[in-house]
Amino acid sequence: MKIFLDTAEVGQIIDGYKTGLIDGVTTNPTLILRSGRQQSDVIEEIFEACPNLESISAEVVANTAEEMVEQAQPYIDLSSNVTIKVPCTREGLKACYELSNDDVLTNVTLVFSVAQAILAAKAGATYVSPFVGRVDDNSFGGLCLVKDIANTYKMHSVETQILAASIRNVRDVGRAFEYGANVCTLPVKVFDKMYDHILTEKGLELFDKDYAAACKS
Repeated sequence: MKIFLDTAEVGQIIDGYKTGLIDGVTTNPTLILRSGRQQSDVIEEIFEACPNLESISAEVVANTAEEMVEQAQPYIDLSSNVTIKVPCTREGLKACYELSNDDVLTNVTLVFSVAQAILAAKAGATYVSPFVGRVDDNSFGGLCLVKDIANTYKMHSVETQILAASIRNVRDVGRAFEYGANVCTLPVKVFDKMYDHILTEKGLELFDKDYAAACKS
């Protein structure tokens, strides 16, 4: 089970990295825009501050496969653990195929069906990203999509890893892993909430109270 942080805020990424619990980072154009910085600067700073991450994603935005591959090159040159995110489109999958053949890590994003996940695997994707929350928004099960992709991949011994994205609550983290996700990428607020449980808090209160009483006696 791997946990990625879904953010472009480098300070938050460093904090997560220091816990030893974070395996990678995903970004996208929206997160980069919110950061107020250039994607290249963000990716480079993450790499320098967190060199042992399995994957640091950089998303390309272009109309043709050739443009996507060209846009990816500066990020590829930074480090072998940079993952190039491409959309699950005809051109995006062509770019994925070319990059994967050059041993570049790839993530096919914006996946909403098993058929798309099959094409991503055929294109050699390292990761495929079904969007759990967005599928739920459209009245069919995001977690069921993760499960269906996992079952299909298992049946055919597919090596592409399922990276569950657009996860909005802690419960869905557990269910995504239960249903076969290899990775969950999480907003920082969801990752932080994974530590919390009311019974843990109550148990700590009781232990603290009993410890203080034992010390007095």
